[in-house]
Amino acid sequence: MNSPRAIILAAGRGMRLGQSPGEHRPKCLLQFGGMSLLERHLRLLKAVGVTEIVLALGFRHELVAAELDRLAWRPRPEIVLNPRFELGSMLTVHTVADAMTRGGEVLLMDADVLYDARIAAALVAGEPAQNRILIDRDFEAGDEPVKVCVRDGLPVEFRKQLAAGLKFDTIGESVGFFRFDQAGAARLAALVAGYVAADGGVKPHEEAVRDLILERSVRVDIVDVTGAPWIEIDFPADLVRAQHEVLPLLQPLIGDP
Repeated sequence: MNSPRAIILAAGRGMRLGQSPGEHRPKCLLQFGGMSLLERHLRLLKAVGVTEIVLALGFRHELVAAELDRLAWRPRPEIVLNPRFELGSMLTVHTVADAMTRGGEVLLMDADVLYDARIAAALVAGEPAQNRILIDRDFEAGDEPVKVCVRDGLPVEFRKQLAAGLKFDTIGESVGFFRFDQAGAARLAALVAGYVAADGGVKPHEEAVRDLILERSVRVDIVDVTGAPWIEIDFPADLVRAQHEVLPLLQPLIGDP
């Protein structure tokens, strides 16, 4: 059985981090414990048997390519460029449509997440040919987290802001990591293409994921990773939390001293 193909979304500018112009670089190159987020992704995925990796890049992509050169990672990840990365993640997902639809399972992952090995394991564990969303029930309320509402074991909403009166059994924050079987990946690519045709792809790609969930064309399961440390890095405060609260809790990577 072939392992999934991982697509890592790393095209954006990360403007909300407040980096000075001279320091501004892709968030996947942020360093924690002497290691870039990109290297952590590669090592965590390799540890769970995922070696085919596609990097969706845009802003200062040459810096990411230089990091791959430094790492001399083999097999070298495929790079796909979104020259209009400033328009957002929907268009970035559209640029990797070939990788989404060339067959087999697909992992779709945000690059700006510092996360534990248990989360990578949860993403690929179990039977093949599954569609799944990872959630964490221990999250801070507010408008920023993408919330996943679950009823009878299945997601019924996937958005930052929820409609009043929505009924659900469980609510959690999306980790930003998804697993799709061949049919699910193809359908998501088609939904993304529809958005790009309609408005140029200016919406976040989570809107297409939401459509996939709600139309019920494929079954999407929930995997609860509550208790495994992780953080999405969007703001300066996230950098501080990542360094001082999350990093010390992470399980050692294979090959660490």
